[in-house]
Amino acid sequence: MTYLVTGATGPFGRLAIESLLRRGVPADQIRGIGRQIEKAADLGVEIRQVDYEDKETLRRAFDGVSKVLFVSGSDLARRRGQHENVVAAAVDAGVELVAYTSVLNAPASTMLLAEDHQATEKLLTESGLRSVFLRNGWYYEVYTGQLATYLEHGIAGAAGDGLVSAAARADFADAAAVVLTQEPEKGVYELAAEVFTLATLADEVAKASGKPVEYASLSADQYREVLKGAGLPADIADFVVDIDLGIARGDLETSSDDLAKLLGRPPVSLRDALAR
Repeated sequence: MTYLVTGATGPFGRLAIESLLRRGVPADQIRGIGRQIEKAADLGVEIRQVDYEDKETLRRAFDGVSKVLFVSGSDLARRRGQHENVVAAAVDAGVELVAYTSVLNAPASTMLLAEDHQATEKLLTESGLRSVFLRNGWYYEVYTGQLATYLEHGIAGAAGDGLVSAAARADFADAAAVVLTQEPEKGVYELAAEVFTLATLADEVAKASGKPVEYASLSADQYREVLKGAGLPADIADFVVDIDLGIARGDLETSSDDLAKLLGRPPVSLRDALAR
C-alpha cells in the first residue's frame, strides 16, 4: 500500500502526513509531492518535487500509488487546469481511492471560491475513480492569523450576522488521514467543528485576550475599500468580499457532526484555538 499526499510541502499536506505516521502507516509507504520539498524534508517520507503543469512528472509521481489525498491547489489562477492534470494522473495510475479536500456545501455554494471545487468534484465523479469529498469548513487559522490586527483595529467584515462553520486545520488533516486509513462510510463528508458569527468571534477574541474587540459590520463596498486601504489588490479584495457575502448567505454553514465522528473525539474549539 502506497499513500500519496499532494501539496505535501504546504501546511495541510504536512499535517496529513504527520497524522498518517501517528496512525501507524510506515514511512516507506507514504509519498508526498509539492513544490518546495525542503519544507517537508524532516518528515522522513519520500517527497518528490512535482510541477502540476508537467503532466509526465505527475504521472511518474502517481506510479504504484494506492490511495491519494488530493489537497486542493492554492494557485487560484491556474488551479482548475492543475486539478485536471492531477485527476488524469490518478486515472492513468488506476488508484484505488482519491480523497479530495473540497469546500462546505460545494454543489449549492454560490461563492467564487466554490467554483473550482465544483468543477473538480464533477471531474472526479465522471472519471470513474472511487472518490471521497472532504468538504472542509473555514480554518480557524484564517482568523487566528489576524489576531494582532484584531487587537489593534477590531474585526471588520461584510458577513453581517451570517454563520461560518470552521475547525482547526490539524483536525481537518487528521480527518483526511482517517478516511485514507479506514474504510470510508460514505462518499461525502461536510466537516466543521463550531458554528459562529463574526460578532461571536470578536467576543471570543476579547475574552481570550482580555482586551476589548468589536465587530464592524460593513457593506460590501465599505469592506472592499477597507481591504484596498490595507494594501490588497482590487481583485483579491473582491474575492475576500465575495467570501463574506457567501457567509451572509449561509454558504459556509453546516450542522454536520461528520468531523467529530471521523476523529472519534471532540474537535478543537474556537475558544481553545484562540487561547493557544
